Amino acid sequence: MKNVLVAGGAGFIGSHLCDALIAHGDRVFCLDDLSRGTLNNLGTVFANSNFFFERMDVGDARSLEAFMRDKNIDYVFHLAANSDIQASARNPQIEYSATLSTTWSILSAMRNVGVKKLFFASTSAVYGEQGDRASREDDALSPISYYGAAKASSEEAIRAFCHMNEINACVFRFANVIGSRLTHGVIFDFVNKLTADPTTLRVLGDGSQTKPYVHVSDLIRAIVALHNQANGMDVYNAGVETSSSVSFIAKEVRKEMGLPQARIEYGTEKIGWKGDIPRFRFDLSKIRATGWRAELTSDEAVRRTVKEVLRCKR
Repeated sequence: MKNVLVAGGAGFIGSHLCDALIAHGDRVFCLDDLSRGTLNNLGTVFANSNFFFERMDVGDARSLEAFMRDKNIDYVFHLAANSDIQASARNPQIEYSATLSTTWSILSAMRNVGVKKLFFASTSAVYGEQGDRASREDDALSPISYYGAAKASSEEAIRAFCHMNEINACVFRFANVIGSRLTHGVIFDFVNKLTADPTTLRVLGDGSQTKPYVHVSDLIRAIVALHNQANGMDVYNAGVETSSSVSFIAKEVRKEMGLPQARIEYGTEKIGWKGDIPRFRFDLSKIRATGWRAELTSDEAVRRTVKEVLRCKR
């Protein structure tokens, strides 16, 4: 049985990962400052004798190092980061403190304690604007948002720590991840907007923005299957080859909420906000060579997530 630390484990993706790691037979130590995560997300695992939660800011390197030593941690899953790209577009400091600083703190603690295995949750935003070109893991990184820049900088710090300290790190660059326990993003926003005003759904951008959406259940399967196979720093694109448009999502939310007469008002810009990437595609050859493939297409993931989000609100 491994002692694993999940930083950011009370968040959307982190809480699903805690569920999966407990089911996998690991002893799971979840750390979260609860600035974005919630204890409600962890309801299914709190009763398990191999699950432990502590409220902590993992940016506090000294406390984190002491925790790792005390719990004899074997593996670190790093999902502690800002998850709201629009929020950091308004205040870039969020990315330094919540994303880049947490990565440096975790890496420093691992180095000092001697922990040699890491999983890092990165993002497709590190590639920047590539149009219809499918981005590959060996492409140059060209982020255009503060969020993407903080994740790209974190990756480079991980690369250096791996080289200098013989750490093995598995890095996943996620597509747009959706599913139950969602706390942000287009589906979450649309549901909240139509709840507040059932007559009109106002959309940021012209609705043509088209991106791949992967369901969290598919992503977690990939993490559990591949996290321990890295040699040095190994990077995978993790997503689906299909995509969904914002206009499709808006209509699905309106339909599932039973509001067919609600008017959808689109903006005139091709992007929702500065730093938004209107179109994106992954090259998934590398992760598919491992045998992993998402069970849900992008549109199927959207449909399931809309139902899951609405179910939580009822």
